[in-house]
Amino acid sequence: MTSQFTPPWWAKSPHIQTILPVLTKRPTPALGRERLELEDGDFLDLDWLGQPDEGKPIVMAIHGLEGSARSHYASRLLHACEARGLAAVVHHHRSCSGESNRLPRSYHSGDTQDIAHSIKHIRARYPNSPILAVGYSLGGNVLGKFLGEQQGDSPISRAVVVSAPLRLAACAKRLEKGFSRVYQSYLIRQLQAKLAFKVTDTRLGPAMPVHAHEVTQLSTFYDFDDKVTAPLHGFTDVHDYYDRASGLPFLRSITTPTLVLHAADDPFMTDAVIPRADELSSAVEYELNRYGGHVGFIDGGSPWRPQFYLERRILDFLQAVPSSK
Repeated sequence: MTSQFTPPWWAKSPHIQTILPVLTKRPTPALGRERLELEDGDFLDLDWLGQPDEGKPIVMAIHGLEGSARSHYASRLLHACEARGLAAVVHHHRSCSGESNRLPRSYHSGDTQDIAHSIKHIRARYPNSPILAVGYSLGGNVLGKFLGEQQGDSPISRAVVVSAPLRLAACAKRLEKGFSRVYQSYLIRQLQAKLAFKVTDTRLGPAMPVHAHEVTQLSTFYDFDDKVTAPLHGFTDVHDYYDRASGLPFLRSITTPTLVLHAADDPFMTDAVIPRADELSSAVEYELNRYGGHVGFIDGGSPWRPQFYLERRILDFLQAVPSSK
């Protein structure tokens, strides 16, 4: 579909679009934390903005790899929700809320069970409030996969998927090339730090698939996913993981009104993430922008005070029509 997004002249670079939002991040609004205990002995943390009124919608944000409620995009969404009088909640993937999770396993790009647990909890507490979901990057892939799995049983009323790596194998290879290696290195160091903590924990170490001396050798997503993500989460190998966890094949099964938003210059992606028309259900709107970087979409302001298209587009779509769900 045709986009209304146009970057200012100084923000046409995909790297400015990707990095500047991190450098100009606003403080996150005050949030209330809720911990959900899981049957497997682990936990999930939800961060709440405001107290939902009876029957009013709840915006649920699902962050990306190594993100949290304090990520620049989540913080901006929370501010935008606050300005519109919307309640919001951030679902944290395991180990991403500021405290290590209790099990050897963590989270991954195809893990829909954890967000299903959070959504079930929210629905039970606020049965008359529509859930409006937003997934960013890895969280967007998870959300798209969840919607496709649930189809007509989805408890989500409307959804937006932003900058999602819908073909994981292609995106992993893209991050091994050119300047994109800088992003890979930044994220891999965070994953290595969490892994190093677990392999040296006397309770968890014996169940980990690698030893302490091997942690720094996992310098690419492909290696990390093959040696750690896949075995910890029940996949045969990295190829099995990338194949089964990629969100693109699930888009044709979505029945929830959903906007999928990509930038053609996203340094985390290749054209492999761009779906064909026959890979989209009639419920999915696909917006491909020429510019925007990875979860960027700066459309004005100045380099020291950028303004963003993303939050306006997300909330306009989510609030476009009343929902019966």
